[in-house]
Amino acid sequence: MSFSYLKKMPDPDTIKSEFALTPEMKALKADRDQQIADIITGKDDRVLAIIGPCSADNEDSVCEYVNRLTSVQEKIKDRVLIVPRIYTNKPRTTGSGYKGIASQPDPTKAPDMVEGLIAMRKMHLRAIRESGFTCADEMLYPENWPYVEDLLSYVAIGARSVEDQHHRLTVSGFDVASGMKNPTSGDFSVMLNSVYAAQHAHHFTFSGYEVQSFGAYDPARGCQQAWQLCTELPLRGSGSPFRYVCIYGSCQSGYDRGCQPLQLQQAVQAADPYRP
Repeated sequence: MSFSYLKKMPDPDTIKSEFALTPEMKALKADRDQQIADIITGKDDRVLAIIGPCSADNEDSVCEYVNRLTSVQEKIKDRVLIVPRIYTNKPRTTGSGYKGIASQPDPTKAPDMVEGLIAMRKMHLRAIRESGFTCADEMLYPENWPYVEDLLSYVAIGARSVEDQHHRLTVSGFDVASGMKNPTSGDFSVMLNSVYAAQHAHHFTFSGYEVQSFGAYDPARGCQQAWQLCTELPLRGSGSPFRYVCIYGSCQSGYDRGCQPLQLQQAVQAADPYRP
């Protein structure tokens, strides 16, 4: 193979035990996870606000920002639930450039994936401890998911990853809410297909194992799983002249015209057979 094996990655359980959640943090996360699920599924009529910068690469600055959101949350808690974005991976369209703290914890030094995993975990733990927020991150590398799955309350699949099969299948085994973005072209159909894939069971390989995900149905309990019903649709802009392809197959030039809310609702229902 045309690459060198530099070092073996540590076992996820080793990292999680060394940088562990306290029992109080675990209870906080369980409560926030349920609130997010209730909002997305319509049981709670508050707005879910997932906000923050697209790249979190300085722990002090990130935690200062997240801490400032606590007073905002208190003022609007009856109308809005805030989930801060702590995006520790930076997607690169051409593959070149800084790829985030998870790959290169010190931008002035060489990449170090092991130290990056530790840095991203420490940042999320500090944010939870200081602010009481469990946060969102982007899953750029599915292999990193086992290292942070106990920390996050929301996971985004970005525009450059949403059409990738490994990302879609991995989300089908999530136990937290997720968002599947439309791709860089702005195409709605790619995004909706990814939601459909994430809500169904799949047989694939993950983290060195042959696995079976359950999607939105838990065979052990004979019922729907709430988390796969919580795969939702964050919209992005587009660098191309066409913003998206609507459900009737025609290209539209902007989100504000051409595709009315009813059309988007019909598209979502077509992609999500479990949603009434």
